[in-house]
Amino acid sequence: MNKLPQITLVFWVMKICATTLGETAGDLLSMTLNVGYALSSLILISLFLLSLFAQLKARSYKPALYWTVILATSTAGTTMSDFMDRTLGLGYATGSAILIGILITTFAVWRMSEKSLSVDNIQGLRGELFYWMAILFSNTLGTALGDYLADDSGLGFAGGALLIGGLISVVALARYYTRISAVALFWIAFVLTRPFGATLGDFLTKTHDKGGLDFGTVGSSAILAAVLLALVVFAMRSQNRNAHTVAAPVSA
Repeated sequence: MNKLPQITLVFWVMKICATTLGETAGDLLSMTLNVGYALSSLILISLFLLSLFAQLKARSYKPALYWTVILATSTAGTTMSDFMDRTLGLGYATGSAILIGILITTFAVWRMSEKSLSVDNIQGLRGELFYWMAILFSNTLGTALGDYLADDSGLGFAGGALLIGGLISVVALARYYTRISAVALFWIAFVLTRPFGATLGDFLTKTHDKGGLDFGTVGSSAILAAVLLALVVFAMRSQNRNAHTVAAPVSA
């Protein structure tokens, strides 16, 4: 059975919410709680692997489980990116370049192996592993790009979010008004929503003198978690309604 959600507007709202929460929660663990980037990465990657194992064992699409894995890739991506860019001293530009190369390689190997980069119907274990690997690296790349736009480019948090938001709008228009591959546009949008979430997360948490709203990592994470939980409950109820509709006998 297919284990992926339908790609709708609600999907993208949940994706942005999850990636923004990943940014604030990752910063909460590594900086606010002073766990550090290296240890935070190990903790969050472990949580990602545990949730991924459960996802791989599932027989059908389960909204709560799917979005748990998405959130885990987002939080792990935040600390992985920070570890590369700050602890290892690679910098945002170099870290982004390395991650772009890793992501392109992942897509190339996936395409050669599975003959497809499908995002709406993956049933084999190997294809599913490639799917989640691409998601993990795209979220890690998005964090590095978001930090680069916010800190090194001079755009600031709000400016970076507006730029990425504009690019996402262009991709959305291309989906309906061009013949560009829907799969290619999905992955472009998926990558772009991560730096959008990263810059938006920084905008929510950073102090006023740094151009943010100063909600802090704790307050921002709590609000975003509540919104994402509400959307997951909505998705679960919608799935149950659709299942009951399909299962209901047709009256003569």
